[in-house]
Amino acid sequence: MLILIAGPYRGGTNDDPTLMERNLDKLESFALDIFRKGHIPFIGEWMALPLIKLAGSTKVGDQQWEEIQYPVAHRMLEKCDAVLRIEGASKGADEDVRLAKERGLKVYYDIAEIPMEG
Repeated sequence: MLILIAGPYRGGTNDDPTLMERNLDKLESFALDIFRKGHIPFIGEWMALPLIKLAGSTKVGDQQWEEIQYPVAHRMLEKCDAVLRIEGASKGADEDVRLAKERGLKVYYDIAEIPMEG
């Protein structure tokens, strides 16, 4: 399965880059376990951040940031098989879960729920 890892990135940081980096580190901390279960992990920021930079964004929340940040994950949900929603308040992750459920995708709330492939 291609599994989107959804959780806080910007939320609760007041746009502090250090706190946002910590949130990304937390999201990424689940990726290797998902891979070792036989799946492909995906985090929206892995695609969004380079695109945001290429678009000329100068600060979190500017027009280029908003154009790309959340739409990347939402478009990727069309390709994903499931979502892992990690803990923490996040409007973006909550929207990812809502869209995933709307599309009939499996939503996991604990990495232990994700089955081993094969």
